[in-house]
Amino acid sequence: MRIIYNKHFPRGKFWATNVLGLVFCRVDKGRLRPKDINHEYIHTLQQRELLYIGFALIYYGEWLYRAIRMRSFMKAYRALYFEREAYDHENDLDYKNHRRPFAWWHLYVKKQKNT
Repeated sequence: MRIIYNKHFPRGKFWATNVLGLVFCRVDKGRLRPKDINHEYIHTLQQRELLYIGFALIYYGEWLYRAIRMRSFMKAYRALYFEREAYDHENDLDYKNHRRPFAWWHLYVKKQKNT
């Protein structure tokens, strides 16, 4: 994973985004903290296991579905299974060493069992 600081990307409220293992971060928002780097690295692992294109299709498909249902892009973003895994484990800097493959999918399965 490589971090690229720049002035223009990503736009809006987001200050870092991961595209194919390259993390783009707005330089005017400050440097990434270790927990932010860990968060983005979790996304890199998710992207790799879904061969990048699968990640993009599922991520943006789920985001669109949730945004329509929740009527809020930001609430939909926080509810995404990929984001929930990353936010839940961003403070565990050793998570990459004990992460289960497709851990985000286990969140979905767990939710289905509880409903």
